[in-house]
Amino acid sequence: MSTAGAAPLAIDVRGLVKSYGELAVLRGVDLRVARGTIVALLGSNGAGKTTLVRILVTLLRADAGTASVAGHDVVARPDLVRSAISLAGQVAAVDEVLTGRENLVLVAQLRHLADPASVATDLLERYSLTDAADRPAGTYSRGMRRRLDLAMSLVGEPPVILLDEPTTGLDPQARHEVWRGVRALAEAGTSVLLTTQYLEEAEQLASRIAILHDGVVIADGTLAELRALLPRVEVTSVERQPSLEEVFLALIGSGGHDGEPATPSAGTQR
Repeated sequence: MSTAGAAPLAIDVRGLVKSYGELAVLRGVDLRVARGTIVALLGSNGAGKTTLVRILVTLLRADAGTASVAGHDVVARPDLVRSAISLAGQVAAVDEVLTGRENLVLVAQLRHLADPASVATDLLERYSLTDAADRPAGTYSRGMRRRLDLAMSLVGEPPVILLDEPTTGLDPQARHEVWRGVRALAEAGTSVLLTTQYLEEAEQLASRIAILHDGVVIADGTLAELRALLPRVEVTSVERQPSLEEVFLALIGSGGHDGEPATPSAGTQR
């Protein structure tokens, strides 16, 4: 199975270990994200996805192993890591009293950008929010709020964005709206690490897929490479390839892993 190879790495995780008391959550995670790609990290509830993200954004320190983001070690240079990333969590971190435009202008001002108004206008257009730009964000649909959240993540053009289950709780239409936004991130050259429980989401968006189970990455490759792990299934006249869901369930077994303890939401880091 191929790896990220010699391509420049946006995220480089090697042997990451994290425990909460006697409970081992990460048991030696290796993960690489090449620049300008979308990598989906799949795992059941409690597999350790959010713990890994919290380490990568410097909100939590690993017990062992190393991790770097945009070439910066998360322990040695957390300041440089934070300046290179944006994090969108499971809840859209928008101010519902402010308009969509005001939300974007505020983030641009906090990032000390030269022309916050122009930045806001460009992102509103890119994420198809121009018509709703001057409405309070509280009047937006859930899908629109998530698109606004993604637009806010792009303020200042951070090279790496981490999306921690960004479509949790959304209906199918809103989920597809967010997918369009995520694709736009990659098309703009942004590196994306997407954690998700939705297998279709990984199939639709990711150039590579890693499966985290019982604290380790047990498979990592393209969709075609993961499908090749299972034997082909044939009927009389039609060849049927295994779906990503079948690959996932075959690799982790029938039961999920409930080892990751609940932790307070870190919110959205800008």
